[in-house]
Amino acid sequence: MEDVENDTGSEDDNLANFTCHSLIDMEQYLHYSLVPSVIIIIVLSCLERRLRRWSIDGKLNKLYGRCGVVIPFDFVSMFHNRWSYGFAFGATADKLMFLFGQDFPQPEMPRVARVFWVMLIAIEVGLSSYPFFACLSTNYQKTGAVLGFLYTSSWLIVMLIDVVQCPHGALSILQQYESVILYWPSFLCQFFLIAQFIRIFVKSLKIFNGEAVLHEESTFLERHQILHVQQLMRKPPLQPPEKSWIQRKLYEWDPYFRFPSRMISTSVVVLICLYMFIMVEIIVYKYISALARNLANEFEGAAAAFNFSEEMRSVQEFIEVASGAWLATTASSSLTCIIYVFHILVCYRKHMKRLRVGKKQFLLADFAKVSHSLSVVAMAKYSSWQIAYTVWGYFIMHLVQWVAVMVFIYIVIIPMIHGQWQELLDKWGMVILTFFLVLLIKRLMLLMASRFFLQPKISPEDKQKPLALDNRKAYQNFTYFLFFYTVVVGLISCLMRLLRSIVLGTWLIGRIDRPVMPKGYEACDMGFKTWVGMLLMDHYHTNPSLLYFCHILVTRHREKELQKAIPVAGTELTGTDCRVSARARTRWLLLYTLLNNPSLTKLRKPKSVPQPAEFPVKCSV
Repeated sequence: MEDVENDTGSEDDNLANFTCHSLIDMEQYLHYSLVPSVIIIIVLSCLERRLRRWSIDGKLNKLYGRCGVVIPFDFVSMFHNRWSYGFAFGATADKLMFLFGQDFPQPEMPRVARVFWVMLIAIEVGLSSYPFFACLSTNYQKTGAVLGFLYTSSWLIVMLIDVVQCPHGALSILQQYESVILYWPSFLCQFFLIAQFIRIFVKSLKIFNGEAVLHEESTFLERHQILHVQQLMRKPPLQPPEKSWIQRKLYEWDPYFRFPSRMISTSVVVLICLYMFIMVEIIVYKYISALARNLANEFEGAAAAFNFSEEMRSVQEFIEVASGAWLATTASSSLTCIIYVFHILVCYRKHMKRLRVGKKQFLLADFAKVSHSLSVVAMAKYSSWQIAYTVWGYFIMHLVQWVAVMVFIYIVIIPMIHGQWQELLDKWGMVILTFFLVLLIKRLMLLMASRFFLQPKISPEDKQKPLALDNRKAYQNFTYFLFFYTVVVGLISCLMRLLRSIVLGTWLIGRIDRPVMPKGYEACDMGFKTWVGMLLMDHYHTNPSLLYFCHILVTRHREKELQKAIPVAGTELTGTDCRVSARARTRWLLLYTLLNNPSLTKLRKPKSVPQPAEFPVKCSV
């Protein structure tokens, strides 16, 4: 229940003394939820059929073919129910944030034990979320829908009870309705899952009563993959179709490409985790900002007594400037990370298309550095790494942006506000003038190289002059004096290079699809290697041309097996049917190939001519 200890005062003071005790401890319920989770896994496993038979199947007829392995989510090749699995991952976002904020065991515990402790907590969270996915992926839809509905509803009811009893959190010292602000995305995802389980159950009942037809979706070859291969077989149009502004500038829809469920689910859970992290950051910021203002107001009277009024005004000014800069950089960093999430999807499609046409060198120069075992592991850990990289990338980007804005405000903006234009020009006027002069001289050098030190164009249609020197003596003098000048400018160039690296590294730390290391050292970036390994694994298992070829082989193999089974079933060949021997078919294909490719006759192995037998000669005596 709730114990409220408050005095008369402002609403913030009341919240500061507010302590809430809920009937349900969510951390304890996480432990207790393992029991129904294990029961659901066992039930679905008993219903699942195995492809391989065990020796015990012959002794227990009722176990024959049962007790298979339950698959919660296909990370390799799943293109159906993408949004259902996306919201299932979204329902686990609060548990993922629980992993980020989980406290370590007591310091007395050895460090080796701490590693296993964190691993144990991760396994516990994964096991408690297992039924969300297993009930969606099972082939026994009625059982899965009922179990998934009950399990998801239990989590939703428990979380609603906890939030209703403590809407401001367990210790309401930060923000009003803190729990509602943080957990409403999880509630939305759980409501969607419940509706999805109801829809699956109703659909399975209609199929059972004969009111609907079961359309089994093929997991081997999808429709968009078939359309992609058919599109490759067509001739390209003479004139490409006109594109709209959105297609040219923002995004071009491709009907022959479909994002797998893994990428959609990763994007959904990344956005939810990023939202929860930003909300926690804003709540903490409001609390610290209010605390700093209260402290400044309390010390304002004491500062006036000791003649520290000027210093106190500087402190208050710093608090206001820091608060405004923090809010501005929060908006810019949040928008940047949200754009990154959607841009990663665009890069995934672009990279997959390049891999399908055989272009691989744009990722890593040496693909031997990405082993097959690394690709297998990369497929499994990409989604979790994308969440961690995005969240930590936002925090680091936000912190660096805030520091940069604060430096700029105190160097440029504050002196302008206080009317210190003369001091500002004395300090930074020479630096700015020197910077512009260096840029001007750089442009002049490029202009001189283009006008005087390169020969004229060979053809008027050429875009630039040929790389052939002209006025060599003048060029040698130009290079000599430029040597002494660039020694001085090289220091500024080195500092600018370092600054650019810091800025780009900070902005790209959340981008796992782009290496942060320079060219040649991409293998040192484990995040980018995970991206490359995931792409290679995805390319080798979802290439439409390869899957279509395998589909043709499987189809023809089944047709041959069916033709072999026809005589066994007692059917007789009709008059139009004829049997062609494999040897005759091979000879016909060989003749057809040699007629179309006469040059291959020279490469054929010559037929060995039998040598005449040598008989021993009898000598007459």
